[in-house]
Amino acid sequence: MKISQSFTVSKPLAVVWALFEDIPAVARCMPGAELTEDKGDGVYAGRLGIKLGPFSAHFDGEATVTRNEADHAGHVEGRGIDKRGGSRSRLSMDYRLVEVEEGTRVTIDAELQLSGPIAQFGRTSIVNETAAILIGQFVKNVEAKFAAIEAGDDVDEGEGASHVQGISAGSVAWKLMKSKLLGRSQD
Repeated sequence: MKISQSFTVSKPLAVVWALFEDIPAVARCMPGAELTEDKGDGVYAGRLGIKLGPFSAHFDGEATVTRNEADHAGHVEGRGIDKRGGSRSRLSMDYRLVEVEEGTRVTIDAELQLSGPIAQFGRTSIVNETAAILIGQFVKNVEAKFAAIEAGDDVDEGEGASHVQGISAGSVAWKLMKSKLLGRSQD
């Protein structure tokens, strides 16, 4: 399934691009993510935990990141497995940063494949709404990271940004129902 998201960070392109080049820092901002190893040559091992109502999955996997500095763009190929539940995921994602008046616009286009028990949540509307919630939390964490840097705090100590404890399936369902009733998508 295809996922497209975009968001704006209230910082100049050069500052946001510098963050995107620092994969451990990006991982600390991503809800539920933990970088476990830098294998070199743009290959990283990590974990991603997600909870949808009573269903939770903890994916262990690997991602390969390639960046194009001239275009302020990148590509990520990733795969993971939830050893406890047997779910699998595969992701192919492109991202691009563009300077705008408000700061930097980040556009993400991804292709996600899910199999196993998590596939029951694989409807495009549920995945897109969940992605929107995760991206919203990611942006808040990025903004908090920049605020801490400006305040002179050491943001690379400890865990960094808080991780997702769970995404309420009820809140996702409510947003989807509201958008259907009102006949438009909810941001």
